[in-house]
Amino acid sequence: MKTILFFLILFLLTWSSLSEGATSLQSLIPQKDLPEGWILIDGPQGYTKKTLFERINGQAELFFKYGFQKSVFAIYQNQKDRESQIELDIYDMGSVLHAFGIFSRFRSGDRGGGVGLESFIEDQSGIFYQGKYFIMLFGTERNPDLLRHWSLLISKNIPDPSPPPREIGFFPKEGLNPGSIQYFPEGLWGRKFLGRGFQGTYRGNGPVDTAGQGKNRAKEPKLLIAVFKNSQEAANALRQYRDDLARNGKIYQFKAETLRGKNDHQGEILVIQRKFYLLGASGFDEQEASSLLGKLTQNLNL
Repeated sequence: MKTILFFLILFLLTWSSLSEGATSLQSLIPQKDLPEGWILIDGPQGYTKKTLFERINGQAELFFKYGFQKSVFAIYQNQKDRESQIELDIYDMGSVLHAFGIFSRFRSGDRGGGVGLESFIEDQSGIFYQGKYFIMLFGTERNPDLLRHWSLLISKNIPDPSPPPREIGFFPKEGLNPGSIQYFPEGLWGRKFLGRGFQGTYRGNGPVDTAGQGKNRAKEPKLLIAVFKNSQEAANALRQYRDDLARNGKIYQFKAETLRGKNDHQGEILVIQRKFYLLGASGFDEQEASSLLGKLTQNLNL
C-alpha cells in the first residue's frame, strides 16, 4: 500500500511539474540568441489577475472580459544605441478565440506582418496572436522592420498550433474591409441581449448618410454573427431586438425568424435566426443585406 501511495504522489508531482513547464510564459521570452547587439535589461516579470493593474491599469478590465489568465513583460536594449529599446508583453488569454478577440480590438486596419495567425505592425508598435497567446511590442524608435523581426523571433518560441476561430472565414469577402472582423465576448452591436459574437465592417454600395439623419445607409455597414447556446436563446434575443427596435426605431417585418427595420444610428437593419445563430446586417440597402446574409448562411452551412 505504501509503495502504491509513493508512486501516486510521485506521479502527481511529476505531472504538476510538467504542466507548469508547459504553461510557463517565461519560457516564451527570448533570452538567448538575441539579435546582434541586443540584451535583456528588465524581466521577465509575470502578472496575474490580481496584479495586471500594475502593468496596464487603464486596460486591465478589457483583458479580463476576454479571459485573461496571466502575462509576462520584458524590456530589451540595443547596446550600440541605448535609447533604442523594445518592450514586450505576452498574454495568455486561455483560448485562441479570446486571443483573437483582444487582438481584434487593438488592431486598426490591415497592416499585416506575416507573423502568427494574424498580425498588425506599425512604426513603433506591433501586435499578433498565435494559439491562445496575444503579443504586444513597443519600440522607442520608428522601425516596423525591427518589430517584425522581433515578432518572428517570439513566434518561433510559441508551441500552440491552434487554428484561428473558424467564424472568421464565414464572412463574405466581397466588400469586407480588410482587418475589420472583431470578436466581442458580450454586448455585440452595443446590445447586451445579443451577447457574444463576431462583426465585420463593409464598404457596401449606395449613398451614405453624411448628414446623420438616418435617411440612407450608415457610414460603416456591418455584418454580425451572434452565437448562442441553443436555438431558444437565439429566438429570445431576436424578440428582444424587436422590442428594442420598436422603442428606438421602426419595424418593417417580424415573422418567420426574420426581423427587418431601421433606426437612426445603424440605418436599415435585417436580422435572421438560423439555429443557434442570429445573423445580422446593418447599414446596407435591403437587396445588399439579403444577398450578404444569404452568403453568410451558405458559408455557415445552415
